[in-house]
Amino acid sequence: MPHVLVLNASYEPLGVVPLRRALVLVLENKAQCLEESGAFMHSATRTIPAPSVVRLKRFVRVPYRGPVPLTRRALFARDGGRCMYCGGVATSVDHVIPKSRGGQHAWENVVASCRRCNHVKADRHLLELGWRLRHKPAPPSGLAWRIIGTGHRDPRWLPYLQPFGADDVMARIDGISA
Repeated sequence: MPHVLVLNASYEPLGVVPLRRALVLVLENKAQCLEESGAFMHSATRTIPAPSVVRLKRFVRVPYRGPVPLTRRALFARDGGRCMYCGGVATSVDHVIPKSRGGQHAWENVVASCRRCNHVKADRHLLELGWRLRHKPAPPSGLAWRIIGTGHRDPRWLPYLQPFGADDVMARIDGISA
């Protein structure tokens, strides 16, 4: 089922919801459709254009949001789908300081890696191999990461996510697809 970007009344991205939930928000007059997906939803008596982006009519106060969750999908988006050791296509996750040697499972210690580099590195430190990272791993920031990290994306969302750091995220993800 397609997904829809939900914006706060202030145009701040809140999240991604299934199409059905977005239609309910629009039909109950709690949200307005800003972008249509081009598809139509049919009932017994009417036809409604399916939304791609909706904006809530009332402002919703969002409690403090902690750091972006460390997921495989978000990690690959952060690293552009490339191995942080050789630059090849990443297929696995690697801990820079191995967990067996006290490394943590945190943004600063986890990178995307190709199978070959991950196998060669095994549970050794980079200094033992004489390797270097292409970029220093760091946690992603910005609201766009919360939306794009879900794996659902639509080109119609980009204008609404650009003020929140989406250009960098989308460029990295498009680098994966190319």
